[in-house]
Amino acid sequence: MNVSDHIKEIEHAADGRNTGRDAVVLESWRRCLDTYQLDPAKAREAVIVSETRLREHRQRSEDLVHIARSALEGLYRQVAEQNYVLLLSDRQGVTVEFLGDPSFNNNLRKAGLYLGSEWSEPRAGTCAVGACIATGEALTIHQTDHFDVTHTPLSCTAAPVYDTQCVLAAVLDISLLSSPILKTSQNMARHLVSSTVRRIELANLMASSRHDLVLRFAGAPEFLDIDPEAALSVDGAGRITGMTHGAARFLAASRGLDWRRSEDILGQRVEEFFEADLDELASHTRSSLPQDRQIMVKGGAVLYAHAIEPQQSRSGIALTRSKPRTTISRIGESGLAVQNLQRKVAKLAPSRLPILLQGETGTGKEHLARIIHDASGLSGRFVTVNCAAIPEQLIESELFGYLPGAFTGALPKGRKGLVEEADGGTLFLDEIGDMPLTAQSRLLRVLAEGEVLPVGGSTPQKVDFRVISASHRPLSEMVRARDFREDLYYRLNAAVMTLPPLREREDFPWLLDRTLEKHGAPDRPLALSNAARVALVHHRWPGNIRELDNTIAFAAALCDDGLITVDDLPEHLIFTSVTPAIDDGDSDLRALLAACNGNISEAARRIGVDRTTLHRRMRKLGISKPH
Repeated sequence: MNVSDHIKEIEHAADGRNTGRDAVVLESWRRCLDTYQLDPAKAREAVIVSETRLREHRQRSEDLVHIARSALEGLYRQVAEQNYVLLLSDRQGVTVEFLGDPSFNNNLRKAGLYLGSEWSEPRAGTCAVGACIATGEALTIHQTDHFDVTHTPLSCTAAPVYDTQCVLAAVLDISLLSSPILKTSQNMARHLVSSTVRRIELANLMASSRHDLVLRFAGAPEFLDIDPEAALSVDGAGRITGMTHGAARFLAASRGLDWRRSEDILGQRVEEFFEADLDELASHTRSSLPQDRQIMVKGGAVLYAHAIEPQQSRSGIALTRSKPRTTISRIGESGLAVQNLQRKVAKLAPSRLPILLQGETGTGKEHLARIIHDASGLSGRFVTVNCAAIPEQLIESELFGYLPGAFTGALPKGRKGLVEEADGGTLFLDEIGDMPLTAQSRLLRVLAEGEVLPVGGSTPQKVDFRVISASHRPLSEMVRARDFREDLYYRLNAAVMTLPPLREREDFPWLLDRTLEKHGAPDRPLALSNAARVALVHHRWPGNIRELDNTIAFAAALCDDGLITVDDLPEHLIFTSVTPAIDDGDSDLRALLAACNGNISEAARRIGVDRTTLHRRMRKLGISKPH
């Protein structure tokens, strides 16, 4: 097909005429014309981004490329003899990994089949990578399917790579500079690319789900243990935490959902999709034959399952207990404030920037600091220093250590300080606002010079650590009042994260359930009566998460058979949260009883408490039982 015929066909397609092209090609042509305002008569040379931009794109994709490398090399070995080149593009369409014959480098670079080439539709017109990004589907753009005439000699086949949350992460493409005329000649190429993507997604899920049960699935038992078709991860509470996009498709199909709306699947319990509970699914390990691991999917489909136990466990928590789904998901579940924290942690944790955590007492600042450390990749320890708990006269020796004989009462062998203990890891300075000014000066020197001088010593020791500090006091105001060193303040607050108080957290029900799981036991899980849950939800929580934790620990010790009722809660909590309308005196309670014709059960239901609680409140206010 010559250039003028190609342009004319695109114009005909724009007018709605039938050209015989695949629907995916026609839709892409229309996007190029209507959305991107591209001119099919204007040829475009392939775009290779600058070295600086390429380095940025490759750094963002470094983890995925590392996980995918062996699969990419395996695919290339299969197709190299047919003169294919392999491109892995990020979600912006920039090629971040390239495998091809070096003897064709000049021709490949000129055609855009090279490292750093940009294949987004707005830039290159209809092409396999760009159309794959736009549709999220595996496809082939063959020769004159391309919008731009400079690309019509090429035949390109691509498939999308999704992350564990079913968000498009990359596109894998294999391309030919020239190929047979028939598009069907590339059917095998599409099969190879899709199979490789499936293995990459599975490897990525396994790498990111070390603390979760992983379930792998196949439609036939023969391939279950060697080449599964899909996989998902499940936490200890039976909730889905991640999946390959093959798993998203069959889970969505079982419930009539759109698989692209991953929020309808992630976080749901496995029983919503399978005719089996967590324990039954977890039993399908290699200890039994593949043909004996059959499970039913809601909707009638039959699959075979392979369960892989968590590779790592935390604190010996049993599988039936709730465990962290991913490091960052331990922050919380929903709400704008929590989502902003998760986004900041994801971006900042791998860096070495000092982070200052601000928030009311009990909001979980140390918990967040540990999450940042766990997500940082640092191999050293997480060392906590409670600046408010160490006596002023001991804080320097605790932080910086001391030599033998440095002072009266010193240990004969001296002592390594907490700063040195944190070498290679994270030093968490809790309640940094309570650190004395003299110690602030010494700490500033350590941060500035990367050296620590023990008390009584003359030779400094090199240290390398990440510092996270926290305070419930507003440090900026303390700086203005000269109660905190300004130069240290700016050393500590390269990044600031503010934790919301518990009363403002939209994910309070999630936090409540996690706390119940924490204080329950495998043989005695905790549950709440409706009235008790109402009481907890409406309480103001001045002590925040710490108060919630203490409350559930108290109630767990009192309750019978694991069911926490209102009577098991601290009394001050019941009447400040559940019954604010009758807390100021007896007139409101009398009015309530009158409105219920003296029916105490009805009155208790209206305010969400048990009858015994209402009786106790009546006795406290001196109200006798109505006749």
